[in-house]
Amino acid sequence: MSLIAELKWRGMIQDIVPGTEEQLSREMTSGYIGFDPTADSLHIGSLVPVLLLVHLQKAGHKPIALVGGATGMVGDPSGKSEERNLLDEDTLQQNLSGIRRQLEKYLDFDQGISNPAVMVNNFDWFKQMHFLDFIRDIGKHITVNYMMAKDSVKKRLEGTTGMSFTEFSYQLVQGYDFYWLFKNRNCKLQMGGSDQWGNIVTGTELIRRKTGGEAFAFTCPLLTKSDGGKFGKTEKGNIWLDPLKTSPYQFYQFWLNATDADAEKWIKIFTFLHREEIQALQVEHEKNPAERALQKKLAREITVFIHGEEDYEMALATTEKLFSQTAAAEHLSERDLHALEGIVKSSYGIQELKRGVDLVQFLAETEILSSKGEARKMILNGGISINRKKVENIQFKVDTELLLHEKYILVQKGKKNFYLIEAK
Repeated sequence: MSLIAELKWRGMIQDIVPGTEEQLSREMTSGYIGFDPTADSLHIGSLVPVLLLVHLQKAGHKPIALVGGATGMVGDPSGKSEERNLLDEDTLQQNLSGIRRQLEKYLDFDQGISNPAVMVNNFDWFKQMHFLDFIRDIGKHITVNYMMAKDSVKKRLEGTTGMSFTEFSYQLVQGYDFYWLFKNRNCKLQMGGSDQWGNIVTGTELIRRKTGGEAFAFTCPLLTKSDGGKFGKTEKGNIWLDPLKTSPYQFYQFWLNATDADAEKWIKIFTFLHREEIQALQVEHEKNPAERALQKKLAREITVFIHGEEDYEMALATTEKLFSQTAAAEHLSERDLHALEGIVKSSYGIQELKRGVDLVQFLAETEILSSKGEARKMILNGGISINRKKVENIQFKVDTELLLHEKYILVQKGKKNFYLIEAK
């Protein structure tokens, strides 16, 4: 199966320049994707671009990761309703270093192979360029009419915030990136998200007009969740690839908690499993959805790819410990308690706990439940557990003898709502 056929089957191609598949079958081709350096870590919204580069390299082509040190100082209007904050050079350098370290984990940069990955920073070719040179040598080749026809520009101009000249010029800057790589690195392919299509084809057009050469491109669809929520976002914010920002356990939990519809789509995009294995998993899942075979395999594959086998095993062990019905709360470490996905943290007075307080009052005062009436109803229905033990007696007393590690009480409401109350 060709690279393009493989990516199409996986649902990773939306738009494609005619002739791209023929170019990839004709010769080893250098292809690039740009990464936004707004943080010192990539997040899972960047995973599809990373995986596209991995697929490209696996197919025998040469991947180029462009980190936008220059474009990070400009800002891209694509898919945004307002202008973003621009970054200073020190922050950009810190972010570039962090992203480089991550990309080196997923791509092979070994210069001893025929198609090693390369990382470039567009600040390197923009830092010496003068404004008059740019508008003379680049700007004259692309008309304002052409630029304003792009959806990313039209949407902003039709909105209430408008668009600065800085952002309007972004597609020319990105177009020049492709032209520079075409001329200096023999790069004939650009890939990116579908929101980048306008910027990408500006690059192919610039290459055609300045050199008469032919360049190629394709984009991948922007991912959405089946419930309409934004992919890669939780109540806690982004799911980062940096384990210090998002722990491997939390990373694993994100994928494990995917809906059936999302898991069926994501397992093709975010793993390298072959079609036959994925189809067998889909059949297995349909027979017994409660076993969540798709989610478990998806979570395993992507966690191992990003964090390694050891961190996956630790994430799995933590999951089993936290959600096992037989695991005693006393066996949970402080780290385990804080790692509970979506746990709500609050405090309660130590003096009140020394005297002992009715569970009904405790639940209402910690706002686990909105009122004492709701608390009584939830307790009587068996929906409250204290330190992993179900409580159905509304006379139950909460006191210091319940404290885990001499300062915590773990409350569970229903199946998935956890509250960690710290005695202060």
